Amino acid sequence: MPHPFDEVGDGIFRRRYEVLDQNIGIVLGEEAVAVIDTRSIPSHADEIAADLRRLTALPVGWVVNTHWHWDHVLGNSSFAAAEFWGHQRCREVMLEEPEAIKAAAHRWLGDAAAELDGIDLVAPGKVFTRDAVLDLGGRKVELAYRGKGHTDADVTVRIGDVLFAGDLLEEGAPPAYGDSYPQQWPDTIAEHLSYAPRLVVPGHGDVMEPNAVATQVVELRDVARRCAAAASEADLDFQGAPYPTDVIKLAFARSVTEQDLP
Repeated sequence: MPHPFDEVGDGIFRRRYEVLDQNIGIVLGEEAVAVIDTRSIPSHADEIAADLRRLTALPVGWVVNTHWHWDHVLGNSSFAAAEFWGHQRCREVMLEEPEAIKAAAHRWLGDAAAELDGIDLVAPGKVFTRDAVLDLGGRKVELAYRGKGHTDADVTVRIGDVLFAGDLLEEGAPPAYGDSYPQQWPDTIAEHLSYAPRLVVPGHGDVMEPNAVATQVVELRDVARRCAAAASEADLDFQGAPYPTDVIKLAFARSVTEQDLP
């Protein structure tokens, strides 16, 4: 039976899962593999593990959490033998607010999230504040944090000319502004993209080539400008906006209090 992954680079794969239209990354090393994000509940992570066995017999040696949102970290417990990496703030939020993270999963997944009850969150044990490098044995995986954006803990994963961007980029739907920093987001993602990757894998949706990535950065700047120009929600200019009205309103709500957010 063929494996269900798309090879986006030499030994670099992504699996696009139908639930939440989410991308999971796989990087093959000499003796183990790295997994980028673990999905929403243990059974979702078990599906990753089953799919992975169709790709390689190598064990999972590393897990990278791109940020602390429930749909990227609540499968961690299924890879307990791995070394977990993430931004320092990712670890802090997961340790400080485990029930809130689980509650978010319950709101989205309903009864399917019941399997989280009684499970302790597994937070990254290896943390960094700007850059880190994983040595997979003859292969370098670069982790980077460049500031606040979709959350306060977004990291990207670079392997050569391929970039896994987490939810700093989104394909097929507007970016999620619920925990965001709209004024900082455009510059943050632009810095991550400064080395001009050939291909970007967003947290959700299809892979993105440079033109699509550039378009989304322009859209993020447009939203930031509209929010900065408005004194109140009533002043928001929706004419020609890149995203629906409710998305712009949420971005504005975050933007007006951004300087006071932790």
